[in-house]
Amino acid sequence: MSPAGGPPLVSVIVPVLDEARALPRLLDHLAALRGDIEVIVVDGGSADASRAIVRAHPLGATLLRAGGGRAGQMNAGAAAAAGEALVFLHADTRLPPTAHSSLAAALARGVEGGNFALRFDGGGAFARLLGSWYAVQRRLGVFYGDSAIFVRADAFRALGGYRPLAIMEDYDLARRLSRRRRTACLPGPAVTSSRRWRRLGVGRTVAAWAAIRWLYLLGVPAERLARLYRPAR
Repeated sequence: MSPAGGPPLVSVIVPVLDEARALPRLLDHLAALRGDIEVIVVDGGSADASRAIVRAHPLGATLLRAGGGRAGQMNAGAAAAAGEALVFLHADTRLPPTAHSSLAAALARGVEGGNFALRFDGGGAFARLLGSWYAVQRRLGVFYGDSAIFVRADAFRALGGYRPLAIMEDYDLARRLSRRRRTACLPGPAVTSSRRWRRLGVGRTVAAWAAIRWLYLLGVPAERLARLYRPAR
């Protein structure tokens, strides 16, 4: 925890599975961020060099191993975290340089969770349209893990953490957080990869997001939705 009255310690928790290609750049990015930040990488059983890369990187991130899918990984990282605030970061997302100062200011004004404004990389009309759609969804209170969900550690524990869902665990936490706590969308933006969506195009990507979300809200089991999500990507 941070010293009394001092800047908060922020714990950045990164769930990974076979992310050897992305990890060197991600760890370099996290090492360059300003502020009091600890990094916890939680491996879900990688068969590649992910764990070796984390151990060898000068950042000195804490490396854990956990099962239970991404929800189980993030819960394990949160249990080991010492920070006042937790940030759950995907391996293909980058935080804004001002992430720590934005979080500190939000916590000081009573915000207990939320996410960062999001931009998709690659430029061009595709990335702009995808980013615009995401921004519309955020104004409606809908956000996902690729926009770097953050939450006060005590609020996360009070909410019971991530539920053990095969998919939509991030959306589920965001809904519970928004219903019960004061949330905010912090400026930035965070930047995430659009590569996995380019094959589908904007129309099919938006349709896939909407269909899976509404099926989830209608009570379709997360295990069945996960089978739909993989082909959609």
